[in-house]
Amino acid sequence: MSNIIWYIIAYLVGGIPFGYLIAKYAAGINIKEHGSGNIGATNVLRVLKQKDPKKAKKLAALTLFLDAFKGAAVVLAAKFAGVCDATLWTLAVLAVIGHCFSPFLKFEGGKGVATTAGVLLVLVPKAVLVALVVWYLMAKYVRISSLSSLTAIIVGIASTYILYPNLSIQSHAPLWIIAFIVIYKHKENIYRLVTGQEKRVV
Repeated sequence: MSNIIWYIIAYLVGGIPFGYLIAKYAAGINIKEHGSGNIGATNVLRVLKQKDPKKAKKLAALTLFLDAFKGAAVVLAAKFAGVCDATLWTLAVLAVIGHCFSPFLKFEGGKGVATTAGVLLVLVPKAVLVALVVWYLMAKYVRISSLSSLTAIIVGIASTYILYPNLSIQSHAPLWIIAFIVIYKHKENIYRLVTGQEKRVV
């Protein structure tokens, strides 16, 4: 029963649409009706930049931080409560699912990148550092947000086989489940990447 309660908490906390709330109450914009319609930091930046560039960067950074924080917070809270490792990994997956399919937005949501970083920062921190380096380099030189994020997640998860060859649950499956969810949420971006239509961040 206690695990079920944690599962519900992870899904609901993961589902908090910070990007939507920040854009609505700090800028008076329904982020779902502008840009890509996504509630993540990239769309917050892209949309609000047209109105107030300086404010846009701050609000996008806040969105990124809170989306990562909510994932880390729920897994960390459960860890301190003595929840077993197998359940922690389930909570990580559910937090990402909550963000991508938010119960507060009719099961729509973001693409899960920041929340993935948050949950994995608690569980496999060294792999997250690898992913962040990859993301930074890609973002700086390629300047395509979706490609940077997808590359970082795949490289980060692949690095766990070297950095964490013997995970406590004896399986890397939860990592690839998370990767599948994030890649699925990027399906439109992937199509635009393949067809050369994906926009660069300027």
